[in-house]
Amino acid sequence: MPTIFSHGIAALSAASIFKTKFDKSKFYLLVLFCSLIPDADVIAFPLGIPYAHWLGHRGITHSILFSVLFPIPILFIFYRFVPVFTLRYLLLWFVFFLSTLSHALLDALTNGGLGVCLYCPFNVDRFFFDFRPIQVSPIGKRFFSEAGLRVLQSEFVWIWIPSIIFFGVSNFLKLILDQRRK
Repeated sequence: MPTIFSHGIAALSAASIFKTKFDKSKFYLLVLFCSLIPDADVIAFPLGIPYAHWLGHRGITHSILFSVLFPIPILFIFYRFVPVFTLRYLLLWFVFFLSTLSHALLDALTNGGLGVCLYCPFNVDRFFFDFRPIQVSPIGKRFFSEAGLRVLQSEFVWIWIPSIIFFGVSNFLKLILDQRRK
């Protein structure tokens, strides 16, 4: 898996294209939260659930179904004043959906682990993308080693630089559009 830093950077960068009239801090914190929540499945390890199980790491919390459903309680709790199924509601749902799904998609680009259970619970097969340039991150204390440094270098090239470029280009285009509207 990529590090939590890179999961967050990618989601925040992508979410930056959306304008929000709401509290920006809350919005971006929720985007960040959605991008990290799939790894809450690591609770399976101390519970004795095997990694390869659909409830294990990179299992159901890394699925499209989870990404579809997880934004609903987020919206209910934090945006209850937004009428359901309005354009604003659907855009917020979409941003939180993409933020959650981005986690699984980035994990499918790594070179380690058992793969991502993207279609769970309908299909519990795990997969990776054919192109897997991102070094898998060591868990725990092993992160603070030479292996962890290699992971950060890999993520800088494959996640951070593209995210920074995307953020810069999208903000430049927003600036141009704002100037044209004036």
